[in-house]
Amino acid sequence: MTATAPTRPNQSKAWIKEVALVGGFALVFAVLIPLLIPVSRLQILGRFLSLAIVALGIDLVWGYTGLLSLGHGIFFALGGYALAMNLSLQLPKDVIPEFFGLYGVEDLPAFWEPFKSMPFTLLAVFVIPAAIAGLLGYVVFRNRIRGVYFSILTQAALVVFFNFFNGQQKLINGTNGLKTASAQLFGANVGSEGVQFKLYILTIVLLMGAYGLCRWLTSGRFGRLLIAIRDDEPRVRFSGYDPTAFKVLVFGMSGAIAGVAGALYTVQSGIVSPQYMDIAFSIEMVIWVAVGGRGTLVGAVLGALLVNWARVLLSERFPEVWLFFQGALFLIVVTVLPDGIIGWFRDGGINKARAFLGFPPKSRTFPAVDLDENIQREREMVDAAPPASGESR
Repeated sequence: MTATAPTRPNQSKAWIKEVALVGGFALVFAVLIPLLIPVSRLQILGRFLSLAIVALGIDLVWGYTGLLSLGHGIFFALGGYALAMNLSLQLPKDVIPEFFGLYGVEDLPAFWEPFKSMPFTLLAVFVIPAAIAGLLGYVVFRNRIRGVYFSILTQAALVVFFNFFNGQQKLINGTNGLKTASAQLFGANVGSEGVQFKLYILTIVLLMGAYGLCRWLTSGRFGRLLIAIRDDEPRVRFSGYDPTAFKVLVFGMSGAIAGVAGALYTVQSGIVSPQYMDIAFSIEMVIWVAVGGRGTLVGAVLGALLVNWARVLLSERFPEVWLFFQGALFLIVVTVLPDGIIGWFRDGGINKARAFLGFPPKSRTFPAVDLDENIQREREMVDAAPPASGESR
């Protein structure tokens, strides 16, 4: 007779608490916030929620696997271009997008044809970024390239893709990009308020789905293996595992998540262009995760929302000096909050702040024995009493 493994009540309670928090987050953003802010702000918030999705993908590879990617703009842009190509083809039969005529192109390029199909496009939004990320990861990881060299290679790949897309005027409109604001989606204008609100709700749903996927991947044996690769990859290799396969898999998944985020951002911003592959933009993605706290998932979402919303507010109120505020924020995170906002809370940041302001720390015992004056007086008396004969302090 085999015995079943006992359940862990603490772990079950933690999962229930996390599910409740995630559900509450979704309800607040889906029901309450639309009642409190104007439509224009809601559209901006929808873009930031899509950026939080790509931040989750970066936290998956950087926070848990130790792969600092500075080229996630590639996968973000590929997802955006895939959906934008489909929307650009929502035209009468035998009519091609207008920009082709500007460069003398009369027939639709062959690689555009599959994007007439919406099912193919929805697959391409995450399959193409995942395939490119997996291929790039395989080439890099099979040669055991890691650390700063991996970061440099991902940034070099970003420059290559940026220059390639930037120069393809006849094929994808080059620097001008592909506009989606005036396109038709299921018979409605993409830029209309009704469609934008539905996209906002869809972004919340997909953000919750991406969070659940990342939480599932980082839990259990697979998650522990990712952390082991991050902390001591040679030891993992000597234990009989092949880190290359796992790193390629997780990097491909991160690319797929970034592709979905790019598609959502494209239809909510109204355009996709090679600027999505700008070096500064990919570095900002990493900064969001660092601000919130890498290796936490919640921190990635929090960092993306806080940094981007602060950028909007500061740029509106202080248009000439807001970049100095942003730079100061990053300096504070590096010097004072190296583990991000979530890490600060986990390390007793509230008690440290109370001590800095002169308040007594909160006791973790019940009742508050550590702070009881009588107990403290008795301890002082015991410490001040001379030792008995034969005893030593």
